[in-house]
Amino acid sequence: MSLPSETSAIVITKNGDFDVIDKINVPLPQPKKNEILIKVHYAGVNFIDNYWRTGIYPVKSFPAHFGSEASGTIVSLPSDSDIVNDEEYKLRGFAIGTKVAAYTLGAYAQYITVPWNDVFPIPGKVSLALAGAVTTQGATALTFVEEAYKVKPGDTILVHTVAGGLGLLLTQLVKLRGATVIGTTSTPAKAELAKANGADHVILYKTEDVAQRVLEITGGEGVHGIFDGVGKDTYEIDFKVIRRKGTIVFVGNASGVVPPISPLRLAEKNIKIARPTLKNYIYTAEEGRRYVGELFDLVANEKLKVLIHKEYPFTAEGVQQAEKDLTTGKTVGKLLIKVADE
Repeated sequence: MSLPSETSAIVITKNGDFDVIDKINVPLPQPKKNEILIKVHYAGVNFIDNYWRTGIYPVKSFPAHFGSEASGTIVSLPSDSDIVNDEEYKLRGFAIGTKVAAYTLGAYAQYITVPWNDVFPIPGKVSLALAGAVTTQGATALTFVEEAYKVKPGDTILVHTVAGGLGLLLTQLVKLRGATVIGTTSTPAKAELAKANGADHVILYKTEDVAQRVLEITGGEGVHGIFDGVGKDTYEIDFKVIRRKGTIVFVGNASGVVPPISPLRLAEKNIKIARPTLKNYIYTAEEGRRYVGELFDLVANEKLKVLIHKEYPFTAEGVQQAEKDLTTGKTVGKLLIKVADE
């Protein structure tokens, strides 16, 4: 395969507003001995992109490559014998041309190099677009309902921003585990979408008192678990509606970072708080293969539906618009950057 010496990537030139997002030309990345070179077809848009852009998560230097998930095809493989003979490596069945998804920083690019343990083969029934849309949020949702708070049959779970990409996946996975979902969202149309994906009760936070409604629905007991991707604007509600011995899982910071919380607050109801990251749940090669494999099986067997809101062009303006749409609450489901045709 003939490869270009120079390719394009989306970067942030400094911390700031959306206009710090730019498209630049870069040399073709050269893989290290443990890395796979991937031609990118789709890149998923996630809230974490804006944490890098605004400085909530610091970057070492600028211009900084960002984006955290991609799907594409393998261009080159590691040749190091220790890697090639690794049992976990062999289980993935990598080959030139294999369709793969990658969980990696710097995904907004035409070509990326990724450590092999962060690269996952895509089943034949799953398209590159679907894989690009579901890998990060789907694996996040799957690991969180298993490890951050292990959802059980009979539980009642609160999911904030239930009609977003992560919220819809969390809702479906919670329902697959036999629990009841209470969701919050902004509009009646989003509420109907959430219900179509399994939500049992949806609260319109702009016009309803969320804490009051949750307590009404649960007969004053509160919920067993909360998945909160909003953060600063909702964490006080979480403390009001979590039941005794419940667990609050802070998934993200869409409205800002949750301020420091005194451990004494946990003693009011003997509750637990978690602030996990996906990376620490798929830290080992075995964990990544197991969880992402299970995720793709759910998608391939249509047990988990993935809603793609829109595909945006691989331009600075396209990525800027995608990030604006995501952060202003104009979207439902997943946003994708289309880097190349399948």
